[in-house]
Amino acid sequence: MREGLPMRLLRAATVLFVVLWSGAPVALMVLSSFKPTTEIFAYPPALIFAPTLEHYRTLFEKWPDFLGTLFNSAAVAILSTLVTVAASVLAGYVYSRYRGTAIGASALFMVAIRLLPPIVIILPLFPATSLLQLNDTWAILVMLYATFFVSIGSMILKAYIDGIPTELDDAARIDGAGEMQTLLRIIVPLAAPGMVAAAVFVFVYAWNEYLFAFVFTTTDAKTAPIVISEMMGSLTGVDWGALFAAATVQLVPVTLFVIALQRFLVAGLTAGSVKG
Repeated sequence: MREGLPMRLLRAATVLFVVLWSGAPVALMVLSSFKPTTEIFAYPPALIFAPTLEHYRTLFEKWPDFLGTLFNSAAVAILSTLVTVAASVLAGYVYSRYRGTAIGASALFMVAIRLLPPIVIILPLFPATSLLQLNDTWAILVMLYATFFVSIGSMILKAYIDGIPTELDDAARIDGAGEMQTLLRIIVPLAAPGMVAAAVFVFVYAWNEYLFAFVFTTTDAKTAPIVISEMMGSLTGVDWGALFAAATVQLVPVTLFVIALQRFLVAGLTAGSVKG
């Protein structure tokens, strides 16, 4: 049944409101990074101005370690994504194809643990990571990010693998394929959109995460969000132009990543929503 005109207008208005509500602050930040300092907080804000790269020059002159922390952010995000997706596809396969009290209890436990705020585990975890000399390394961040997102990744992959006919598994076994061969040659290629959807969630989280990076890193593994927070707490005052420039630089890679994988993200998240 076709929707009436009022319903279509309401839906369009809702989408427009959400886009403006979410996108306007981001657009203001990006525009402000190109505005002269005197015009950043001018009211009403000017949409037409002479753009300048002054703030970007200031950023890289006053905060030369920012590029290094961007590299740390990228490395940690990529490694966290690979570890999480690899673990999630294994767990998702088990949860989809096998049944049992222990398996169901483990899934419930994994999701329940994810509901705890990250701050809860920091105090007991910090002495342990210090003893193992993991502080200020990529390894501790990768382990923490993977641990916190493997539950969501597993549920996304389970939903997607549920939509893959079990007859394909049976056919592979008849042909002599083992469990791991079935997973790698049948399930993984067909579950690729679900894996991409999980990867997007993990990458975005790891790229922007602040709390764990703030507590467990100091210099060598420091990520970009930490430098941005230091810019806000500068003793010489906040250079808003450079701050907006840093936030814009930090925003661009993850935005391009999500846009590039948008089609797969939608496919992965809608898996299992329609039953034949």
